[in-house]
Amino acid sequence: MQDTDPAASHWLRLAHTPGVGPVTVQRLLQHFDHPQDIFSAGHAALAALVSDASARALCTPPDDGGRDAIARALAWQQLPAHQLLTLADPRYPALLRQIPDPPVVLYAVGRIALLDAPAVAIVGSRNATAQGVANAGAFAQALSGAGLTIVSGMALGIDAAAHEGGLLGAGSTVAVVGTGIDRIYPRSNQQLAYRIAEHGCIVSEYPLGMRPLAANFPRRNRLISGLACAVLVVEAAAGSGSLITAHVANEQGRDVFAIPGSIHAPLAKGCHKLIKQGAKLVESAADLLDELRMAPLARMAELQEPACGGEFMALLDALGHGPVGTDRLAALTRTPPGLLAGQLLALELAGHIERLPGGLFQRVHT
Repeated sequence: MQDTDPAASHWLRLAHTPGVGPVTVQRLLQHFDHPQDIFSAGHAALAALVSDASARALCTPPDDGGRDAIARALAWQQLPAHQLLTLADPRYPALLRQIPDPPVVLYAVGRIALLDAPAVAIVGSRNATAQGVANAGAFAQALSGAGLTIVSGMALGIDAAAHEGGLLGAGSTVAVVGTGIDRIYPRSNQQLAYRIAEHGCIVSEYPLGMRPLAANFPRRNRLISGLACAVLVVEAAAGSGSLITAHVANEQGRDVFAIPGSIHAPLAKGCHKLIKQGAKLVESAADLLDELRMAPLARMAELQEPACGGEFMALLDALGHGPVGTDRLAALTRTPPGLLAGQLLALELAGHIERLPGGLFQRVHT
Protein backbone atom coordinates (compact mmCIF):
# COMPACT_ATOMS: atom_id res chain seq x y z
CA MET A 1 0.00 0.00 0.00
CA GLN A 2 1.35 3.42 -0.93
CA ASP A 3 1.73 6.00 1.86
CA THR A 4 -0.68 8.90 1.41
CA ASP A 5 0.52 10.90 4.44
CA PRO A 6 4.32 11.16 4.59
CA ALA A 7 4.25 13.25 7.79
CA ALA A 8 2.14 10.67 9.60
CA SER A 9 4.42 7.93 8.28
CA HIS A 10 7.45 9.55 9.94
CA TRP A 11 5.62 9.94 13.25
CA LEU A 12 4.48 6.31 13.13
CA ARG A 13 7.99 5.13 12.37
CA LEU A 14 9.32 7.16 15.30
CA ALA A 15 6.58 5.90 17.64
CA HIS A 16 7.30 2.27 16.92
CA THR A 17 11.09 2.22 16.48
CA PRO A 18 12.25 -0.69 18.67
CA GLY A 19 13.97 0.42 21.87
CA VAL A 20 13.04 4.10 21.45
CA GLY A 21 10.47 5.18 24.03
CA PRO A 22 8.58 8.43 24.68
CA VAL A 23 11.26 9.86 27.01
CA THR A 24 13.95 9.38 24.35
CA VAL A 25 11.64 10.91 21.76
CA GLN A 26 11.08 13.95 23.96
CA ARG A 27 14.84 14.44 24.21
CA LEU A 28 15.22 14.19 20.45
CA LEU A 29 12.37 16.59 19.74
CA GLN A 30 14.12 19.23 21.81
CA HIS A 31 16.83 19.26 19.13
CA PHE A 32 14.93 18.32 15.97
CA ASP A 33 11.74 19.93 14.68
CA HIS A 34 10.31 16.87 12.97
CA PRO A 35 10.80 13.07 12.95
CA GLN A 36 12.08 13.29 9.38
CA ASP A 37 14.97 15.44 10.67
CA ILE A 38 15.77 12.76 13.24
CA PHE A 39 15.95 10.01 10.65
CA SER A 40 18.20 12.06 8.37
CA ALA A 41 20.52 13.31 11.13
CA GLY A 42 22.98 10.43 11.01
CA HIS A 43 24.37 8.16 13.72
CA ALA A 44 26.95 10.59 15.12
CA ALA A 45 24.44 13.39 15.69
CA LEU A 46 21.93 11.03 17.28
CA ALA A 47 24.49 9.23 19.46
CA ALA A 48 25.39 12.58 21.00
CA LEU A 49 21.84 12.80 22.36
CA VAL A 50 20.71 9.23 23.00
CA SER A 51 22.24 5.80 23.56
CA ASP A 52 24.20 4.11 20.81
CA ALA A 53 21.55 1.39 20.56
CA SER A 54 18.79 3.97 20.12
CA ALA A 55 20.86 5.86 17.53
CA ARG A 56 21.42 2.69 15.54
CA ALA A 57 17.73 1.79 15.70
CA LEU A 58 16.76 5.23 14.41
CA CYS A 59 19.24 4.98 11.55
CA THR A 60 17.92 1.58 10.48
CA PRO A 61 15.06 1.77 7.94
CA PRO A 62 11.91 -0.17 8.86
CA ASP A 63 11.87 -3.78 7.74
CA ASP A 64 8.97 -5.31 5.82
CA GLY A 65 6.98 -5.78 9.04
CA GLY A 66 7.53 -2.16 10.08
CA ARG A 67 6.52 -0.79 6.69
CA ASP A 68 3.42 -2.96 6.71
CA ALA A 69 2.47 -1.74 10.21
CA ILE A 70 2.78 1.88 9.09
CA ALA A 71 0.69 1.22 5.98
CA ARG A 72 -2.00 -0.53 8.02
CA ALA A 73 -2.14 2.38 10.48
CA LEU A 74 -2.51 4.90 7.66
CA ALA A 75 -5.29 2.81 6.13
CA TRP A 76 -6.96 2.39 9.54
CA GLN A 77 -7.25 6.14 10.07
CA GLN A 78 -9.25 6.46 6.86
CA LEU A 79 -12.16 4.62 8.49
CA PRO A 80 -15.03 6.65 9.99
CA ALA A 81 -14.33 8.11 13.48
CA HIS A 82 -10.74 6.77 13.41
CA GLN A 83 -7.97 9.26 14.17
CA LEU A 84 -4.19 9.25 14.51
CA LEU A 85 -3.06 12.10 16.76
CA THR A 86 0.65 12.91 16.72
CA LEU A 87 2.52 15.26 19.02
CA ALA A 88 2.46 17.79 16.19
CA ASP A 89 -1.33 17.64 15.89
CA PRO A 90 -3.16 20.64 17.45
CA ARG A 91 -5.89 18.20 18.51
CA TYR A 92 -3.46 16.25 20.69
CA PRO A 93 -4.74 16.40 24.32
CA ALA A 94 -3.23 19.41 26.07
CA LEU A 95 -3.01 17.80 29.52
CA LEU A 96 -1.38 14.68 28.12
CA ARG A 97 1.21 16.78 26.32
CA GLN A 98 2.36 18.03 29.76
CA ILE A 99 3.41 14.65 31.18
CA PRO A 100 7.12 13.67 31.01
CA ASP A 101 6.55 10.85 28.51
CA PRO A 102 3.55 11.57 26.26
CA PRO A 103 2.89 9.03 23.50
CA VAL A 104 4.29 10.01 20.13
CA VAL A 105 1.11 8.80 18.43
CA LEU A 106 -2.35 8.19 19.82
CA TYR A 107 -4.83 5.90 18.07
CA ALA A 108 -8.35 7.13 18.84
CA VAL A 109 -11.87 6.03 17.93
CA GLY A 110 -14.88 8.19 18.68
CA ARG A 111 -15.29 11.73 19.99
CA ILE A 112 -11.72 12.98 20.22
CA ALA A 113 -12.92 16.32 21.66
CA LEU A 114 -13.43 14.41 24.93
CA LEU A 115 -9.66 13.96 25.19
CA ASP A 116 -9.38 17.69 25.90
CA ALA A 117 -12.45 17.97 28.12
CA PRO A 118 -12.21 18.40 31.93
CA ALA A 119 -12.01 14.84 33.22
CA VAL A 120 -11.75 12.68 36.33
CA ALA A 121 -10.20 9.22 36.17
CA ILE A 122 -11.96 6.48 38.13
CA VAL A 123 -9.98 3.31 38.77
CA GLY A 124 -10.08 0.30 41.07
CA SER A 125 -10.09 -3.44 41.39
CA ARG A 126 -11.00 -5.83 38.58
CA ASN A 127 -12.45 -8.18 41.23
CA ALA A 128 -14.63 -5.50 42.77
CA THR A 129 -17.38 -6.07 45.30
CA ALA A 130 -21.00 -5.36 44.41
CA GLN A 131 -20.82 -2.23 46.56
CA GLY A 132 -17.64 -1.10 44.83
CA VAL A 133 -19.24 -1.51 41.40
CA ALA A 134 -22.30 0.42 42.59
CA ASN A 135 -20.11 3.20 44.03
CA ALA A 136 -18.07 3.50 40.83
CA GLY A 137 -21.19 3.71 38.68
CA ALA A 138 -22.89 6.24 40.93
CA PHE A 139 -19.85 8.50 41.24
CA ALA A 140 -19.23 8.33 37.48
CA GLN A 141 -22.83 9.15 36.62
CA ALA A 142 -22.91 12.10 39.01
CA LEU A 143 -19.58 13.49 37.82
CA SER A 144 -20.51 12.99 34.17
CA GLY A 145 -23.80 14.71 34.89
CA ALA A 146 -21.80 17.68 36.18
CA GLY A 147 -20.02 17.86 32.82
CA LEU A 148 -16.85 15.92 33.64
CA THR A 149 -15.58 13.20 31.31
CA ILE A 150 -14.88 9.89 33.05
CA VAL A 151 -11.55 8.27 32.13
CA SER A 152 -10.78 4.65 32.92
CA GLY A 153 -9.08 1.56 31.50
CA MET A 154 -12.00 -0.62 30.29
CA ALA A 155 -11.00 -3.48 32.59
CA LEU A 156 -13.55 -5.58 34.44
CA GLY A 157 -14.95 -4.41 37.76
CA ILE A 158 -14.52 -0.76 38.71
CA ASP A 159 -13.35 0.38 35.26
CA ALA A 160 -16.36 -1.06 33.45
CA ALA A 161 -18.77 0.39 36.04
CA ALA A 162 -17.11 3.81 35.71
CA HIS A 163 -17.55 3.75 31.93
CA GLU A 164 -21.18 2.68 32.27
CA GLY A 165 -21.86 5.55 34.64
CA GLY A 166 -20.00 8.02 32.47
CA LEU A 167 -22.11 7.12 29.45
CA LEU A 168 -25.23 8.13 31.39
CA GLY A 169 -24.14 11.76 31.80
CA ALA A 170 -23.30 14.67 29.52
CA GLY A 171 -19.56 14.27 30.14
CA SER A 172 -19.45 10.75 28.65
CA THR A 173 -16.33 8.59 28.99
CA VAL A 174 -12.87 7.84 27.60
CA ALA A 175 -11.36 4.34 27.68
CA VAL A 176 -7.56 4.03 27.62
CA VAL A 177 -6.70 0.51 26.52
CA GLY A 178 -3.50 -1.49 26.94
CA THR A 179 -3.78 -3.29 23.60
CA GLY A 180 -3.92 -2.28 19.99
CA ILE A 181 -7.07 -0.25 19.51
CA ASP A 182 -8.36 -2.84 17.04
CA ARG A 183 -8.53 -5.45 19.82
CA ILE A 184 -11.19 -5.58 22.53
CA TYR A 185 -9.92 -6.82 25.88
CA PRO A 186 -11.44 -8.38 27.84
CA ARG A 187 -13.85 -9.87 25.30
CA SER A 188 -16.70 -9.67 27.82
CA ASN A 189 -16.54 -5.86 27.45
CA GLN A 190 -17.25 -6.02 23.72
CA GLN A 191 -20.67 -4.37 23.85
CA LEU A 192 -19.37 -1.73 26.26
CA ALA A 193 -16.50 -0.98 23.87
CA TYR A 194 -18.94 -0.51 20.98
CA ARG A 195 -20.99 1.98 23.01
CA ILE A 196 -17.91 3.90 24.12
CA ALA A 197 -16.70 4.11 20.51
CA GLU A 198 -20.09 5.52 19.48
CA HIS A 199 -20.80 7.89 22.37
CA GLY A 200 -17.38 8.39 23.99
CA CYS A 201 -13.81 7.73 22.91
CA ILE A 202 -11.34 4.84 23.00
CA VAL A 203 -7.63 5.60 22.86
CA SER A 204 -4.38 3.60 22.73
CA GLU A 205 -0.71 4.30 22.23
CA TYR A 206 0.01 0.74 21.08
CA PRO A 207 0.24 -0.33 17.42
CA LEU A 208 -2.60 -2.13 15.71
CA GLY A 209 -2.77 -5.79 16.57
CA MET A 210 -0.91 -5.46 19.90
CA ARG A 211 -1.96 -8.32 22.16
CA PRO A 212 -2.86 -7.82 25.86
CA LEU A 213 0.68 -8.11 27.28
CA ALA A 214 0.94 -7.80 31.06
CA ALA A 215 3.66 -5.13 30.87
CA ASN A 216 1.48 -2.79 28.80
CA PHE A 217 -1.23 -2.22 31.39
CA PRO A 218 0.81 -0.53 34.14
CA ARG A 219 2.34 1.67 31.47
CA ARG A 220 -1.02 2.75 30.04
CA ASN A 221 -2.02 3.90 33.56
CA ARG A 222 0.03 7.10 33.11
CA LEU A 223 -2.32 8.02 30.26
CA ILE A 224 -5.42 7.42 32.39
CA SER A 225 -4.17 9.89 34.99
CA GLY A 226 -2.55 12.13 32.38
CA LEU A 227 -5.86 12.79 30.62
CA ALA A 228 -7.58 13.75 33.88
CA CYS A 229 -7.38 16.60 36.36
CA ALA A 230 -7.96 14.18 39.25
CA VAL A 231 -7.98 10.44 40.00
CA LEU A 232 -10.56 8.66 42.17
CA VAL A 233 -9.69 5.20 43.53
CA VAL A 234 -12.87 3.32 44.43
CA GLU A 235 -11.63 -0.09 45.61
CA ALA A 236 -8.08 -1.41 45.66
CA ALA A 237 -6.15 -4.13 47.42
CA ALA A 238 -2.86 -3.25 49.10
CA GLY A 239 -0.84 -4.22 46.00
CA SER A 240 -3.35 -3.11 43.37
CA GLY A 241 -2.34 -1.65 40.04
CA SER A 242 -4.67 1.23 40.85
CA LEU A 243 -2.07 2.40 43.38
CA ILE A 244 0.36 2.72 40.45
CA THR A 245 -2.11 5.03 38.74
CA ALA A 246 -2.45 7.07 41.95
CA HIS A 247 1.33 7.28 42.35
CA VAL A 248 1.78 8.43 38.76
CA ALA A 249 -1.05 10.92 39.21
CA ASN A 250 0.83 12.46 42.14
CA GLU A 251 3.96 12.76 40.01
CA GLN A 252 1.92 14.43 37.27
CA GLY A 253 0.49 16.97 39.71
CA ARG A 254 -3.04 15.53 39.64
CA ASP A 255 -5.29 15.41 42.71
CA VAL A 256 -5.89 11.93 44.14
CA PHE A 257 -9.11 10.93 45.92
CA ALA A 258 -10.09 7.65 47.56
CA ILE A 259 -13.30 6.14 48.91
CA PRO A 260 -12.82 4.56 52.36
CA GLY A 261 -14.20 1.18 53.38
CA SER A 262 -14.34 -1.24 56.25
CA ILE A 263 -11.07 -1.84 58.11
CA HIS A 264 -11.76 -5.54 57.61
CA ALA A 265 -12.28 -5.34 53.82
CA PRO A 266 -9.23 -6.41 51.74
CA LEU A 267 -10.28 -4.12 48.87
CA ALA A 268 -10.29 -1.11 51.19
CA LYS A 269 -6.64 -1.55 52.17
CA GLY A 270 -5.30 0.24 49.09
CA CYS A 271 -7.67 3.18 49.50
CA HIS A 272 -6.77 3.51 53.19
CA LYS A 273 -3.09 3.44 52.30
CA LEU A 274 -3.61 6.27 49.82
CA ILE A 275 -5.54 8.32 52.38
CA LYS A 276 -2.71 7.87 54.88
CA GLN A 277 -0.32 9.12 52.18
CA GLY A 278 -2.36 12.27 51.56
CA ALA A 279 -5.16 11.28 49.18
CA LYS A 280 -8.40 13.10 49.92
CA LEU A 281 -11.17 11.02 51.46
CA VAL A 282 -14.49 11.35 49.65
CA GLU A 283 -17.88 9.92 50.52
CA SER A 284 -19.87 11.42 47.66
CA ALA A 285 -19.43 12.98 44.26
CA ALA A 286 -20.27 16.31 45.89
CA ASP A 287 -17.16 15.95 48.08
CA LEU A 288 -15.00 15.59 44.99
CA LEU A 289 -16.69 18.48 43.20
CA ASP A 290 -16.21 20.64 46.30
CA GLU A 291 -12.49 19.85 46.33
CA LEU A 292 -12.24 20.77 42.66
CA ARG A 293 -14.35 23.87 43.37
CA MET A 294 -16.94 22.68 40.90
CA ALA A 295 -19.96 22.24 43.19
CA PRO A 296 -21.59 25.55 42.09
CA LEU A 297 -21.82 24.45 38.45
CA ALA A 298 -25.61 24.64 38.36
CA ARG A 299 -25.59 28.11 39.89
CA MET A 300 -22.82 29.35 37.58
CA ALA A 301 -25.22 29.27 34.64
CA GLU A 302 -27.31 31.93 36.41
CA LEU A 303 -24.40 34.29 37.10
CA GLN A 304 -23.54 37.26 34.98
CA GLU A 305 -19.87 38.09 34.46
CA PRO A 306 -19.63 40.89 37.10
CA ALA A 307 -21.07 38.51 39.74
CA CYS A 308 -18.37 35.85 39.23
CA GLY A 309 -16.08 35.14 42.16
CA GLY A 310 -12.64 36.68 42.34
CA GLU A 311 -10.83 33.57 41.09
CA PHE A 312 -13.13 33.41 38.05
CA MET A 313 -12.63 37.08 37.26
CA ALA A 314 -8.85 36.60 37.50
CA LEU A 315 -9.12 33.73 35.03
CA LEU A 316 -11.26 35.79 32.65
CA ASP A 317 -8.71 38.60 32.86
CA ALA A 318 -5.92 36.13 32.04
CA LEU A 319 -7.87 34.92 28.99
CA GLY A 320 -7.85 38.43 27.55
CA HIS A 321 -9.44 38.61 24.11
CA GLY A 322 -7.75 35.85 22.11
CA PRO A 323 -7.41 32.05 22.26
CA VAL A 324 -5.21 30.90 25.16
CA GLY A 325 -3.97 27.40 26.07
CA THR A 326 -4.15 25.80 29.51
CA ASP A 327 -0.37 25.89 29.97
CA ARG A 328 -0.36 29.67 29.51
CA LEU A 329 -3.38 30.12 31.77
CA ALA A 330 -1.81 28.00 34.52
CA ALA A 331 1.35 30.11 34.33
CA LEU A 332 -0.54 33.41 34.35
CA THR A 333 -2.87 32.51 37.22
CA ARG A 334 -0.55 30.14 39.11
CA THR A 335 -3.44 27.71 39.40
CA PRO A 336 -2.97 23.90 39.79
CA PRO A 337 -4.18 21.84 36.78
CA GLY A 338 -7.08 20.24 38.65
CA LEU A 339 -8.43 23.53 39.99
CA LEU A 340 -7.90 25.28 36.64
CA ALA A 341 -9.87 22.59 34.79
CA GLY A 342 -12.75 23.03 37.22
CA GLN A 343 -12.80 26.80 36.82
CA LEU A 344 -12.67 26.56 33.04
CA LEU A 345 -15.54 24.08 32.97
CA ALA A 346 -17.63 26.32 35.26
CA LEU A 347 -17.03 29.34 33.03
CA GLU A 348 -17.76 27.28 29.91
CA LEU A 349 -21.07 26.02 31.31
CA ALA A 350 -21.95 29.56 32.33
CA GLY A 351 -21.38 30.72 28.76
CA HIS A 352 -18.46 33.02 29.60
CA ILE A 353 -15.88 31.11 27.53
CA GLU A 354 -15.82 28.64 24.66
CA ARG A 355 -13.57 25.66 24.07
CA LEU A 356 -11.59 25.62 20.81
CA PRO A 357 -9.66 22.78 19.13
CA GLY A 358 -6.21 22.05 20.49
CA GLY A 359 -7.04 22.70 24.13
CA LEU A 360 -7.51 26.45 23.62
CA PHE A 361 -10.10 28.67 25.31
CA GLN A 362 -11.54 32.02 24.28
CA ARG A 363 -13.65 34.54 26.16
CA VAL A 364 -17.24 35.02 24.99
CA HIS A 365 -18.42 38.62 25.06
CA THR A 366 -22.14 39.19 25.56
